[in-house]
Amino acid sequence: AYFPVFTLFSGLLIWFGVVRRRVEGALRQSRDVLKAEVEQRRALNAELAKRSDELQATNKELEAFAYSVSHDLRAPVRHIAGFTELLQKHSDAVLDDKSRHQISMILDSAKRMGRLVDDLLAFSRIGRAEAQKTTVHLEPLMKGVVDEIAPDMKGRKIVWHIGNLPICYGDPAMLRLVFGNLVSNAVKFTRTCLQAEIEISSVNHTSDEVVVFVKDNGVGFDMKYKDKLFGVFQRLHSQEAFEGTGIGLATVQRIVQGHGGRVWAEASVNNGATFYVALPKAGRVNA
Repeated sequence: AYFPVFTLFSGLLIWFGVVRRRVEGALRQSRDVLKAEVEQRRALNAELAKRSDELQATNKELEAFAYSVSHDLRAPVRHIAGFTELLQKHSDAVLDDKSRHQISMILDSAKRMGRLVDDLLAFSRIGRAEAQKTTVHLEPLMKGVVDEIAPDMKGRKIVWHIGNLPICYGDPAMLRLVFGNLVSNAVKFTRTCLQAEIEISSVNHTSDEVVVFVKDNGVGFDMKYKDKLFGVFQRLHSQEAFEGTGIGLATVQRIVQGHGGRVWAEASVNNGATFYVALPKAGRVNA
């Protein structure tokens, strides 16, 4: 009886030994694979961090370049416009119609260049300025925006629909620039309407953010070009049809993203456009 029991016991020991070695081998293999993956991930994270630092450095250089160029261009452009105005004023009597037209074109181009330089300078300053964030009541802010652009509405028939607007968290001056751009665009791109309708309200709030929209019944745009909408110097309408520098919506996006928010648009050709801005809700930022 002893020998069979001993044989069984020895067999079990051998079997357990084989199983243990297999398990240990599998564990070592898993450990080696995991170690390799960890090393790869560390190397990848280091590479991503390096690329991120390089990208930030490049962006800062581009911002500095844009700021420097736009700042240095302001004086020459203003000199061109100023001296052209003097020439137009004092030489008008001795100029023929063709010459007057050419001087007028020079002056218009210089003024347009001046607006472009000013907008580019403002755009570059956004990344350099430190935001002064606080609780912002959007209703009085929006009222101020509409009052500010009143001169652009002279002789226009515009029906305003302004709903209840929420409280958000952000930089009041920056947000005034955001909604100033959006409302100005709504006024501009409804110019061809006999009766323009502009709606400003809010929709689809979440526990973390508020969403405000500016809607118009103007010329709209083709949604297949929506990815170009917020790019610098990108225009979906000709300069002859609607003036502008192509920097306004890029400025809007940059400010909103700097607030941790989102901006997007919906539109169709000749059926108006709606721009949505999602911003952090007051009281949730540091919650």
